[in-house]
Amino acid sequence: MSLLPESVRRLAAWCAVVLLVSGVVWVVVRLCVVFRTAVIPVLLALLGTALLRPLFRRLVRARVNRSVAAGITCAAVVVVVGGTGYIVVRALIDSWQQIADSLEHAAKSLASHLGPAGTSLSDLAGQGRNLLSKFGGTAASGVISGVSAVAEYTAMAILALLLVFFFLRDAGRARRTLRTLSPGDSADTVESMARRAFTAVEGFMRGTTIIAFIDAVCITVGLLLLDVPGAVGLGALVFVGAYIPYLGAFISGAVSVLVALADRGFAVALWALGVVVAVQLLEGHVLQPLIQSRTVQMHPAAVLLAITAGASVAGIVGMLLAVPLTAAAFGVAHEARDRYGT
Repeated sequence: MSLLPESVRRLAAWCAVVLLVSGVVWVVVRLCVVFRTAVIPVLLALLGTALLRPLFRRLVRARVNRSVAAGITCAAVVVVVGGTGYIVVRALIDSWQQIADSLEHAAKSLASHLGPAGTSLSDLAGQGRNLLSKFGGTAASGVISGVSAVAEYTAMAILALLLVFFFLRDAGRARRTLRTLSPGDSADTVESMARRAFTAVEGFMRGTTIIAFIDAVCITVGLLLLDVPGAVGLGALVFVGAYIPYLGAFISGAVSVLVALADRGFAVALWALGVVVAVQLLEGHVLQPLIQSRTVQMHPAAVLLAITAGASVAGIVGMLLAVPLTAAAFGVAHEARDRYGT
């Protein structure tokens, strides 16, 4: 090795570090996938704790017992999420038939324009019935698998809610445990990095919720003014999609424009597209700089890569968790740079 130039030795050292870190990350990811039923509730609970901690702190400042304050906070989550879910599902149920009729009307118009080259809807329906009868067993097994998946996610949601209660109530104990487990005299550094990571996640969750609400309200009002069917349900889709940056906005906006095109025609679809683009411009040039940039500082390319990696590891849940976890990693990196950077 002494015969090699200094630059080559440095390159070899960095390559060894990269390989070591990549191996550790790969092992951690594989373990998280294997134990996802335990890992996902913990991560969701951390996100919920970051979002709900301001309410919990206000209750504690009002001299409410910590256990009672944590219970009230969790109960408020159940009421709000349950009520919102009921409203969203009810809106989607009420408007789904109208949306389906609109899409069917658009398909008939397209088939009539295609003429002999197009496949009629009756042929498609017949083929669908044949496939259903042919693969009925597979469909039934798919339904059973879907029911088991719903049960699994419900159990994880309940576990996450219970963990939120304990994370809120025992935050001080967790901080003391972290300091105790820190090696040597690194307790202050480890606590500062953990605090910085949690602050980044807290800022992301709070800012994303505010932005999602504003986007949903603006798009819902625009679609109502354009008399687009299912405007409330589409606004709810926008709100949920906002937690997946870029991709969620694209999908929810595309669905809104598609429904407008199917029911109201090309001109109204253009207006709906204008509403979606205007809201996205408002988010990108006004809301994001004012709300998110002070707490979450990530390049859009890093966000897209995080979403892609999260989707490949854990699907939709991975996409939801990817950006806040990346924000936490950036928070740790910024803290390390502030402490050890030159």
